[in-house]
Amino acid sequence: MEHKIEIKQKKWLTHNVMQFTLEKPEGFTFSAGQAIELTLDDPEFKDEAAPFTLTSLNKDEDLELTIKCYPKHEGITMALSKLEKGDYLLISDPWDSFKNKGPGVFIAGGTGVTPFIALLRQMEEDGTVDGSRLIFSNKTEDDIFLDEEFKRILGNNFIKLLTQQNKKPHYYGRIDKAFLKNIVGDFDQPFYLCGPENFAADIKGYLKELGAGDDLVNISL
Repeated sequence: MEHKIEIKQKKWLTHNVMQFTLEKPEGFTFSAGQAIELTLDDPEFKDEAAPFTLTSLNKDEDLELTIKCYPKHEGITMALSKLEKGDYLLISDPWDSFKNKGPGVFIAGGTGVTPFIALLRQMEEDGTVDGSRLIFSNKTEDDIFLDEEFKRILGNNFIKLLTQQNKKPHYYGRIDKAFLKNIVGDFDQPFYLCGPENFAADIKGYLKELGAGDDLVNISL
């Protein structure tokens, strides 16, 4: 089913990450980790729906999406960046993106963290977040978003890594086998992976080499 919904608020979290507060359709229910297909209420974008994970919780009055804009790419995220409060979007019913397998290690590259926002919020709400850890990789410190919320939920289990800026207290470099062996240690627990291009596949390979089973490594469906 397609739902036409109004943008209630839009704000920029970083120079290229925007957060939308959206009207919640009557009777619309979902679980943490589920995604929707979204497009603009514009004939030009009729066939350009794109998947985005909801970052709000089902109990919330409104829907929330956290989206990265790619200014060099003509397309839906660029068009979304130009929309404002009062404009309309079209969304689908929700579908499974990530399954909640309980506390574990969340490993994200850039806006690959967006599927984990609702999962961590829901675990906090349910009192089951203890033992979880988030490894959040970004190019520079300016690319990190929701820093204070992640610190509040996870404390010292929120680990930030920069790939193009060597700046304390963040880790520097890329997530590789040696990094995971040093930081994670226990590979008999759920892993949630999401990031650009081959990010998740590469890390899944490292995790398997370190002893994680296929059933423990959770990549977007």
